[in-house]
Amino acid sequence: MLKSFTYRLYPTKRQQRLLSEQLEEVRWLWNTLLAERKQAWEERREAVDYYEQKAELLRLKAALRPGLKQVHSQVAQDVALRLKKAMDTFFRRLKTGESPGYPRFRGTGRYDSLTYPQWENGVRLSASGKRLMVAKVGDRTIIVLSPTRWVPKTATMRRTVTGTWFTTITCEWEPTPLPATGRQVGIDVGLTTFATRSNGVTIANPRFFRREKRALARAQRRRQVALDPHKATRAGVTERVKQAHPELDETDLWQAVSQDPEERALEARGLCSPAVPPHCQRV
Repeated sequence: MLKSFTYRLYPTKRQQRLLSEQLEEVRWLWNTLLAERKQAWEERREAVDYYEQKAELLRLKAALRPGLKQVHSQVAQDVALRLKKAMDTFFRRLKTGESPGYPRFRGTGRYDSLTYPQWENGVRLSASGKRLMVAKVGDRTIIVLSPTRWVPKTATMRRTVTGTWFTTITCEWEPTPLPATGRQVGIDVGLTTFATRSNGVTIANPRFFRREKRALARAQRRRQVALDPHKATRAGVTERVKQAHPELDETDLWQAVSQDPEERALEARGLCSPAVPPHCQRV
């Protein structure tokens, strides 16, 4: 029986950069293999086999994408396996009369996980059990909350939308029932206290919502400050205007970014002086 355990990872900035680069490499590999399958069917009505694409990985590393060399070989093979499973699911659903979507190409930042299909082949735990050793990345702190006495089989590292990293370790697990006590236990769930046991022990309400509500209020206040035109950063807007109008000097660039539409209209009619950035001088 297999059971998965998910742990939080704490990579350094350098390790985050290396992992992000690996994700971009395997994203390119996914798109390349998918395009090969799609093109072979549309042009020649041929199906590309999983083992053909798996054998092609060495050629892709050597000729087309040297950056793939920084990705562990079994991680790259898992990309081909994922694509095979996606195609198998697509055709299986077609045969049952459904209307499934064809596997999609992945845009930038849309491939968020790396799978090591064999434990201790590119990934393993340190002797202390507090660090995850990853090939071509280094060791990273891992918070182990569950016992690891079972035999690990695979490991998948995943990046969330907030940039947080987790690892999921799949283990061979045999359930062991607890010894019988001969007693019955009752639990009453409420609002003031989360739960009250039949022996009188109470579990306090963690009040996750109230804690998250305060955090949300702080985030909303920061957002309102960021939306204030006098406090918000204009670096992104300035860069876009600079690329579109490279002939502008610093003063004209500041005016193009800072003026509102009414001021720009007055300036175009000659009623506003462009030489004074802070204010619009009417004639």
